Amino acid sequence: MPYHCLGEDEAFGIITLLRIANAKSLSILEQARLIDELNTIHKMSVSQIAGLLEKSKGWVGMRVGIIGQMSPAIMDKVFSGQFPVYSYMYTIRSFIRMNGISKQDVDEFVRSVAGKGLSIRDIEILANGYFRGGEDIRQQIRNGNITWGLACLKQSSVRTACTQVEQRMLKDLEITQKYMQRVINKSKDDRYKTASFNAQANLLTGGILRQMKLFSRSIKDLHDKSGQTSSDLSSSYGRYGSA
Repeated sequence: MPYHCLGEDEAFGIITLLRIANAKSLSILEQARLIDELNTIHKMSVSQIAGLLEKSKGWVGMRVGIIGQMSPAIMDKVFSGQFPVYSYMYTIRSFIRMNGISKQDVDEFVRSVAGKGLSIRDIEILANGYFRGGEDIRQQIRNGNITWGLACLKQSSVRTACTQVEQRMLKDLEITQKYMQRVINKSKDDRYKTASFNAQANLLTGGILRQMKLFSRSIKDLHDKSGQTSSDLSSSYGRYGSA
């Protein structure tokens, strides 16, 4: 096969390749991998590499550090294309540098989400949930319940955009819906036979029925109002989005 020799030996071939990297469009990770090889295998110092490449020591040192932080497990996922380079550079590396997060935790997260066809934004959301959330969401991601975990985290993200008053109201509505469904299902049970139960249930259901008309009207008003606001926002977004 035809080939082009870039240097008299491997090290200077790598140097030549790096010097013409702008034309060849090497990514920062590809540059880092080659510089790491010069540093670890060919035993060239950061100063030597910087001088030969006509770059600053900081430029070279940063690329040496990138590979130095990357475990073999993560390197395999990134360079095989199963995990986005951007996600490693700008999401995962920030957690690697955080106290209290072990390399094993980072490896486990990358292995859990790699090769799933996730977007960079989805990986960012999952990473924040995994490293900053509770054990429940962490366990779900470890177990491969990525879709479920992502849906929960996105819902939580939307909720935090609301004010505290709005969040409390949404929580009350969630609780109301939950217990309405439970009462509907349980009310048909034929095991309710004691006189004590019937007396108390009659008092409680009477109180609920007296508020039912006002409750129904309040819920309908809130539904109509929130629906109208939602439609207005959607229309505005559509106009600006198409501009």
